[in-house]
Amino acid sequence: MIDILVAGGGPAGLAAAIQAARAGLEAVVVEPRPAPVDKACGEGIMPGGLAALHRLGVHPAGQPLRGIRYTDGRRSAEAPFRDAYGLGVRRTALHTALHERAEALGVRIVEGKVREVRQDGRTVTAAGLTARWLIAADGLHSPLRRTLGLDHPAPGPGRYGLRRHYRTAPWTDLVEVHWSPDAEAYVTPVGEHLVGVAVLSRDRRPYDEHLAAFPALAARLGAHATPVRGAGPLRQRASVPRAGRVLLVGDAAGYTDALTGEGIALAMATATAAVGCLAAGRPEDYPVRWTRATRRYRLLTQALLGAAGHPVSRRMIVAAAHRAPALFRTAVHALQ
Repeated sequence: MIDILVAGGGPAGLAAAIQAARAGLEAVVVEPRPAPVDKACGEGIMPGGLAALHRLGVHPAGQPLRGIRYTDGRRSAEAPFRDAYGLGVRRTALHTALHERAEALGVRIVEGKVREVRQDGRTVTAAGLTARWLIAADGLHSPLRRTLGLDHPAPGPGRYGLRRHYRTAPWTDLVEVHWSPDAEAYVTPVGEHLVGVAVLSRDRRPYDEHLAAFPALAARLGAHATPVRGAGPLRQRASVPRAGRVLLVGDAAGYTDALTGEGIALAMATATAAVGCLAAGRPEDYPVRWTRATRRYRLLTQALLGAAGHPVSRRMIVAAAHRAPALFRTAVHALQ
């Protein structure tokens, strides 16, 4: 019998399968899309997320990232990472590296989609396969989270993300966050002649209209290389991250916002926690381990998101970072 069935072959699902294989467990991933899978995201991996990938034996190609810069067109603040680098990686390159590592470890990846789950005290069956456990890694708007009755209303207005790539040489080895009154634009070097620009906002407007709010940035960009991809609303919640023999990981278990760029780190951390609990025969420990693994991200992201959500405090974010660089560095180091 399969030890762990994984619903979803994105970073969280593949990380869970890799962890399972390394622990001597048989893992099968069910994913409807052929590899590599693209997604609207900022594509900047923070140092903690990159270290977690390396521990799995995953080494994607990309552009080293030295730190983060905030700017509003008048003032700026810069904070290098402490004793480590991040990496700007095209989502397709990251997915390819994870996919190849999983296959090298003997993980079976089958085409399909998990729509229904049947479970009893010993097994769980989904997509025509029976396993001892199921890890739900089916993304931000997880159908399994809804099917299992774990969807929990998320408070506040929704935020949405749009991303496009531009053919231009990176002008910095930092992730640049450009702030306007209504949106942030995240600029990430992902290749020698390619940068990604992701826009996050509560205002659902076309990408080009958002970009027009950042004239200095728009002037630096070359011809666009990819179409616009979108995602949202970003804030999602699950009432609990476990239902019987099903454990939710990555975005499926809940997500606050992309503002702090910790999506990959969270995917790795929750996948590691879930598989660790199953390998130890302690699935009941997972909700507590999930809470511990995500607490810092949730608290820091909610605090910054709260400040960004009010017009007065939003205008002060870059100014405060500029006037108090040591405090800004401390905040960035906390996100590593």
